[in-house]
Amino acid sequence: MSRPRSTAPILMAEDDPDDRLLAEEAWREARIDNPLEFVENGEEVLSFLRREGRFRDRVDHPMPALILLDLNMPRLNGRGVLKALKADAALRRIPVVVLTTSQTEEDILRTYNLGVSSFITKPMDFEELVRVLSVIGRYWLEIVELPQD
Repeated sequence: MSRPRSTAPILMAEDDPDDRLLAEEAWREARIDNPLEFVENGEEVLSFLRREGRFRDRVDHPMPALILLDLNMPRLNGRGVLKALKADAALRRIPVVVLTTSQTEEDILRTYNLGVSSFITKPMDFEELVRVLSVIGRYWLEIVELPQD
């Protein structure tokens, strides 16, 4: 018997406002029902997940089903976020997909060593971004069995 599909939000860590707008539009085009929530830096990722500050309300900010993480952010970069998540027993099971402009072998290796679920180089073309987000959404929200908390 299959479980009901998650309606939890997807948390996207992206510091560039233009990239956030582009991702939001691509998410709509990909027709993924789960809401896309944005934070602007690594510290906000952890505050969101730990229910701190403006993210305290669980109704307004439910735990995400998936995190889309940029590597190069202010305050705390994606590598720092991964280290903190994987060290926290309450958060380490949340899948994290690095979605970044980096293509360096060092970044790929380091993030996998830190426990990332997937590493994807962010497409520069809007239609390709729609396709990538559609695949990510379908895979992580419809195909993969995730633990129910």
